[in-house]
Amino acid sequence: MMAHKAPGKHFRKGLSLVEVTRMFPDDAAAERWFVEARWPEGVHCPKCGSVNVQERPTRKPQPYRCRDCRKDFSVKTDTLMHNSKLGFQVWGIAIYLLATNLKSVSSMKLHRDLSITQKSAWHLAHRIRETWQDEAGPFAGPVEVDETFMGGKRRNMPKAKRAKLEGRGAVGKAAVAGAKDRATNRVSAKVMPATDAPALQGFVRERAARGATVYTDDAAAYASLPDMFNDYRHGTVRHSVGEYVRGVLHTNGIESFWSMLKRAHKGTLHKIDEKHLGRYVNELAGRHNDREADTVEQMRAIAGALNGKRLPYRVLAA
Repeated sequence: MMAHKAPGKHFRKGLSLVEVTRMFPDDAAAERWFVEARWPEGVHCPKCGSVNVQERPTRKPQPYRCRDCRKDFSVKTDTLMHNSKLGFQVWGIAIYLLATNLKSVSSMKLHRDLSITQKSAWHLAHRIRETWQDEAGPFAGPVEVDETFMGGKRRNMPKAKRAKLEGRGAVGKAAVAGAKDRATNRVSAKVMPATDAPALQGFVRERAARGATVYTDDAAAYASLPDMFNDYRHGTVRHSVGEYVRGVLHTNGIESFWSMLKRAHKGTLHKIDEKHLGRYVNELAGRHNDREADTVEQMRAIAGALNGKRLPYRVLAA
């Protein structure tokens, strides 16, 4: 266990780089770790669920055979690792890096640290991000709700692109709505097609439980929230006149999450394509929600969530 000689969540059991290299000294050790993470109660067939499985250690890359449905498989079968030519050691260390870097990890950083191509690193990182799904909520509250806009600064855009953008402020940027539950400190966020009243009030309906107190700013989209849905108590802080806190009424919690999201964007990732933005948002929210767990438990949760998902490169790059 890491020595706790710094502020922060010292009750957690962290994991140092030295300890990670001891966990994953080679592909064989890393493969055993993934097998235990996927099948903690013993190996079973991913096709039919049978536990009548024959292990054949010399039959790589599919060392298991189901005696019932007669299918060969490995721990990668029907997971986000399916057909991956990257070694288990690379996958294990990449999961550690994504789980522990609060402002994410760029594909160039993974390319250098893991000695793989930048293209492979980019695909690897997005497959790991796919494990963080927006499963938080509905929140009992009080719930803070806010929205933000993601995109580059207009002055940094090429002249041709600037000419296509009419208007000011958020024009040309992607909208993200977020909710934070003060009781549990959990966050849920989602890329939005619009920021009008139907879209944002629909987001509130999905994220706040009936009877919850909802705090927002004074954006017009939220103004009719208590009239449209009388099962919420709605409090508004008036950002338009410079008011940011009035007693317990504020949205500082979800705005703190926006700050982390934008530091990841500007400081680490630099450029985010809007079609991939949802994965980055889920990553930041998922890591926020899991941050009190021990590092090994965070890694096991990611490894377990690889199961049943696929993200081929042709789909990612389409």
